[in-house]
Amino acid sequence: MTPTLRRLATAWWPGIALVTIGVIGYLSLLDALREQDDLWRLDTPVLEWFAAHRTPGMTDLMVAISWIFGPVLFPILVAGGAAIWGWRTRQWFNVAVLVGSMAGAALLALVLKVSVDRPRPPEEYWQEPGGVHTASFPSGHTLCAATFVLVTGYLVWRTERSVKVLAWWCVAAIAVTGLVALSRLYLGYHFLTDVLAGFFAALTVFGIAVGVVRTHDSGRLA
Repeated sequence: MTPTLRRLATAWWPGIALVTIGVIGYLSLLDALREQDDLWRLDTPVLEWFAAHRTPGMTDLMVAISWIFGPVLFPILVAGGAAIWGWRTRQWFNVAVLVGSMAGAALLALVLKVSVDRPRPPEEYWQEPGGVHTASFPSGHTLCAATFVLVTGYLVWRTERSVKVLAWWCVAAIAVTGLVALSRLYLGYHFLTDVLAGFFAALTVFGIAVGVVRTHDSGRLA
C-alpha cells in the first residue's frame, strides 16, 4: 500500500464505520416497513399513546421545538450561526463542513422521502391537520437536527480536544436529537420507524463529514 493510500485509509476508517452503521440501521428499518414486522409493529401503538396523552403545555413546547428545527427557521439559524462562527474564529473550513453537511442532510432527506414515499400517519393524529405535505420516511426534522449536533460537536471537539467538550457533545447530541424526534412523534406527524431512520441517515452524513475532516487534517500534517 502506498503512503497516500495508507494515509487515506487511516483517515477514513472511522467515517466508513459510521456510514456502515448508518446504512445498515436505515436499511433494517426500511425492511421492517416493507415487511411490516419488527419495529414496524410499534408504529401505531406509539402514535396512539402520544395522541392520548397530550396536554396543552406539552403541546406548546413540542410545537416550538418542531418549529425551531423545521425547514423554514432552522436553515436560517444554521446559516446565521455558521457565519458568526466563521467571522469570530476564522475557522472557515469548519464552517464549510457544517454548511455542506446540513445541505447534504436536507438533500438526502428529500431523496429518501421521494424514493420510499411512505404516507404520513392518519391526519386524525396530527396536532394541526394539513400541517405537513411531504412523505413520512425518514423524518427530515430528526435527520437534520442529528446531523447538526453531531457535526458541530465533532468540529468543536476537533479544535478543543478536551474531555469536557466531549461530554457536552454527547449530552447535546442525545438531548437535541431525542427532543426533536419526540416532538414529531408527539405531534402525530411521524411514526417511530420514521424518526429512527432519520437518526441512522444522519449517522451516514456524519460519517462522511468525519472522513472529509480527517482527510483534510492528515493532508496538513503530511
